[in-house]
Amino acid sequence: MHILIVNNTSIPVTKYGGTERVIWWLGKQLVQMGHQVSYLVAAGSHCDFAKVYVLNSSTPFNKQIPTGVDVVHINCEVNETPNIPYIITRHGNSNDNKLLDINTVFVSKNHAQRFGSDSFVHNGIDPDDYGDPGLNTPRNYFHFLGDAAWRVKNVRGAIKIANKANVTLRVVGGVRFNFNQGIRLTFDPRIKFDGMKGGQAKNEILKKSKGLIFPVLWHEPFGLSIVESLYFGCPVFGTPYGSLPEIVQPRVGFLSNNVSELVNAIKNVNNYSKKDCYQHVMENFTSKQMALNYLKKYETVLSGAHLNKTAPLLQQIQTVKFLPFY
Repeated sequence: MHILIVNNTSIPVTKYGGTERVIWWLGKQLVQMGHQVSYLVAAGSHCDFAKVYVLNSSTPFNKQIPTGVDVVHINCEVNETPNIPYIITRHGNSNDNKLLDINTVFVSKNHAQRFGSDSFVHNGIDPDDYGDPGLNTPRNYFHFLGDAAWRVKNVRGAIKIANKANVTLRVVGGVRFNFNQGIRLTFDPRIKFDGMKGGQAKNEILKKSKGLIFPVLWHEPFGLSIVESLYFGCPVFGTPYGSLPEIVQPRVGFLSNNVSELVNAIKNVNNYSKKDCYQHVMENFTSKQMALNYLKKYETVLSGAHLNKTAPLLQQIQTVKFLPFY
């Protein structure tokens, strides 16, 4: 099968870039399974296992599909519907009444359900990009991983939880911080801002962490940082929103929107097994499992069927900016 993977940003990425990493891992795994993969992505991209074409938003999309492609896998907005079998992965949230394409795939069960759909594929990581999880490595701090300037990620809440639990917190992600959040950038030795980290630098931080503090204030569509953290044996302490309940099972973390409950769970971090966290990822959230599930979606549209019975539509408009956090 020849699969064309489409996105409007460049590949590969070395630091932040969730969608870019997911489509890279997916393409790599599909090639390893014997399929042909091409990318239609932004200028400046390169790839050693697939041919790369440059996406041009001013050219009709169908004219950009290379000859011989069997199925198109779109991960961004394009200017026309493909005239060959296709799927569209929706990676983010929206809060409007816009009908989505009938061949839409979401990135978690919760994500799909919020749009009246049951079509989803969990993201998966490539273990080769992370290496030894260091399950026997000494651990002496917790971490936050996400865009620290994005208020729904709630770095302020993570700092509050860490302070109340009297633990050290390393904040990983983002190159700037939103001072409107009320974060006091003091010289508190327990709070360290690492800024934007990727690759081995990020891996080394996670490898020495006791756990991820992730009190998001929105319905997280998937949360790659959750899976990355679990891979390194870090249990997850977060809010029960979006995909978190389906990814963070009780044996690998604790979910609550109550600060005191999260603080108490963090104080009992040693009740969680680093090996269980790692195995949970290897059994459920690798690029191999992701590729196998996407192949089923490709086969569905190649057979002439749609991925949804009706066009997905957000079932309930969210009227509050942030979900409860007490």
